[in-house]
Amino acid sequence: HRSNPFHWISQWNGQFFERSCLAHVGLILHLGHDGKQCPALTDRCNLFEEDEPEDQLEPEDLPFVSGPEFQPKENTMVIVDKSGVHCLEVRCCDCPNAMSLDIQLFRHGFFPASFNRPKTVFTFGVLDDFLLDNLECGTSAMNYYSKLRQMTSSMFPHLVPDRYRELMRVAQQWRQLKIMKWHGFGHCSNTPSTGELALFCPACPQPGINVLLSGDESLNDWKFTRSFVMDGNFKAEHLHPIKPFDEVWLSDGLGFMVGKDRYKMHLEEAADTVEKSSCNNHRAVNQANASRHKLESTSIGGVACARHGCFVPHSMVDFQKGKRQAIQMNMDYALCEASKHNMEGITRAVTFYDINCQYNKHLRVRVDQSRFLEMAPELTIIPGIRLWHVHGHQDSCYVRYASNFIEGIGRIDGEIMETLWARLNLISPAARGMSSPHRKECLDYQMNDSNFCKMIRMKRTLCQKYKLARNGIAESGKAFDRLDEAAPAHSKMEWLARERIAQSSRLNDPAAMDEYEINIKKTPSKKEIELRLLEESNARNAAPSHRSVATWISTGLAIEEAQIALLIKVRRAGRRCTETQRLDIAHQRDQLQGQIDGFTR
Repeated sequence: HRSNPFHWISQWNGQFFERSCLAHVGLILHLGHDGKQCPALTDRCNLFEEDEPEDQLEPEDLPFVSGPEFQPKENTMVIVDKSGVHCLEVRCCDCPNAMSLDIQLFRHGFFPASFNRPKTVFTFGVLDDFLLDNLECGTSAMNYYSKLRQMTSSMFPHLVPDRYRELMRVAQQWRQLKIMKWHGFGHCSNTPSTGELALFCPACPQPGINVLLSGDESLNDWKFTRSFVMDGNFKAEHLHPIKPFDEVWLSDGLGFMVGKDRYKMHLEEAADTVEKSSCNNHRAVNQANASRHKLESTSIGGVACARHGCFVPHSMVDFQKGKRQAIQMNMDYALCEASKHNMEGITRAVTFYDINCQYNKHLRVRVDQSRFLEMAPELTIIPGIRLWHVHGHQDSCYVRYASNFIEGIGRIDGEIMETLWARLNLISPAARGMSSPHRKECLDYQMNDSNFCKMIRMKRTLCQKYKLARNGIAESGKAFDRLDEAAPAHSKMEWLARERIAQSSRLNDPAAMDEYEINIKKTPSKKEIELRLLEESNARNAAPSHRSVATWISTGLAIEEAQIALLIKVRRAGRRCTETQRLDIAHQRDQLQGQIDGFTR
């Protein structure tokens, strides 16, 4: 069992085999010399010399097991593994050239909960397992450690040593070390800069990374347009931290969440102005959420690529108030940070936001007036509204902001960010009460995994879309050719000229896109037709003693409607109708017969 020290054994108690642990049979973990005892080791190795008496491991802290009474020694450690919580004696190497105790523990696959005099360690396996459960299942640290206590002693889990707080602290460090290693900072002294601990979309145009221009190409071409979708997630709340002065930031601004200091200064300086919506009465514009004093942030918002659904690094922000204030302050900061990520030389970007008809009006003015908002002057922002949300706007917003009328954007609905929130909502309840650094690191980890899954599955998806697009080009070309042949030549020239004017003027005057609005004459109602016929009859000076044709037709239609209504009533009454129903039907028949006699005279 030296190579498998965390195996739960069964021990004969005189009547039956019951569960026991290897510590009862004298198992000792030696950290050096391939698991053998160090030659320089004395009769005992006190790892906790000069430790406080109250921190010593008490016998009653151990789970109840039968067999020989095991008294914990001074160098006994609590080892948390995937199989449960173990208490084993650990001896380190005492050679003159031996490494420090924490390094010996790391080399043996243990992560110590503290580095001075460790008494609790976590195996690398249990940390990886917890991060995976937290990522895929949304398991909180409390629930995960409760599971380990149940696995250790299903009858008396409360007797198992409680290392819940140590698990939270060590898991936060382990997550940071993993991300540093995955992004190439594990074995070098370089410090990562803003957004360098985050993956991004490999298919979106990024000069110097996946864009190599030929002699006649330019980044001004429509195919190098970057597409962004902006949205807020109002389930990712966060409570006020209990001890904000005691928080430790490991990756502030290095992932998807923006750096706290500069963002805080922007919020303090940004003007909180409220503009009345000129579109429909959207709750996102005109109604601020009620102030919730227990929440440090009411939600999060950010930017993702609209075509492939990858979060943009360093572009996720916290919302402190209702969505009204978030429009101008929070989302401005998120969009400006997204526009700086690998976009050197790109001059065209399309943004999709469900209230872009109001948000984009004074965007450049707000950027120019702020010290903390930066956006390249040559970058042209083309506003768009997501296809599902645009139908809740006024009719004019459809041709002005729908992706169907944006040149070069392709087939994008802009709704992909709604699917991305589903992954984050898995971890949001557990992150609600975390410290601010830990919460942001968990969200970064979740968004990084979302982007990674997009990357490894993107090849198949893009190939399928490419095949559909090739087949669609042929079908669309035939339909366009038929339409082009049927249209007059002078009309086509006029349409092209009006289209060029509308597309070139849409940024300064969105109403120019009303050229695409379909003008359909509304079908006149029955009353309008009757009124028109009466006016035409009077215009011909008809004799007053004779009814006009319009009045005669209208009377006949009214009689037919009365006949249909009476027939429906008779069928509903059926054969077993009451005397009152039969009398009512008879009265209606008599009245209808009088109308028919008067109509036929």
